[in-house]
Parts: sequence; structure tokens; C-alpha cells
Amino acid sequence: MTNRRLRRLLAVPAVAGVLLAAPVALGAASAAAAVPAASCSISGVLPNGRVHLSGGGFLPGTAYLSSPQGWGGTVTVAANGGFNAPNVHRADYTVSQGSTQTHCYGY
Repeated sequence: MTNRRLRRLLAVPAVAGVLLAAPVALGAASAAAAVPAASCSISGVLPNGRVHLSGGGFLPGTAYLSSPQGWGGTVTVAANGGFNAPNVHRADYTVSQGSTQTHCYGY
């Protein structure tokens, strides 16, 4: 009888700890999953032959534009994670921030 009580006394805190830790672990996983992926789009071609780039979901700061056509530069990403690059050369752009690269789609 003493053995059963001892096992129960030891098991209750262990089970409670697992039950308390599970929501925290699930919350951290869903918070990471809730972060939107960065995206970039290219608007239709402007009358001057250039395009407009815009993006969202980036980290605030600087991002780098590059293209196989040789066009590129930097954009400033606002606190909300978005940027606009109006009137840029028509090209296939990629936006880079650190080791993350996001291809721009559109036309």
C-alpha cells in the first residue's frame, strides 16, 4: 500500500508538469508558424517600360534587390515589414535579407 501511494505521489507532479508545459510548447510552435512568409510582387509595366515592386513580411531595415539582368539596389523595409520600389527597371528581381531570398512575381 505504501508503494502505491509513493508512486502516485511521484506521478502526480510529473503529469502536471507535462500538462502545464504542453500549452507553452504549442504556443511557441504556433507563434513561429504564424509569422508570414515574405512576399514580393511586380506590378504591370508602366508607360515608360519600368515596373513597380512592393513586398511584405520582411524584417525592418535594409533589403537588397538583385536580378540576372544586372539591375539591383537596396530598399528600406518599414517597421510593418513592407517596402515599395516604384519605377525600377523591368527585370526578374530577388529580394535578399541575410540568407533569406524571396523571388518577386508579377507583370
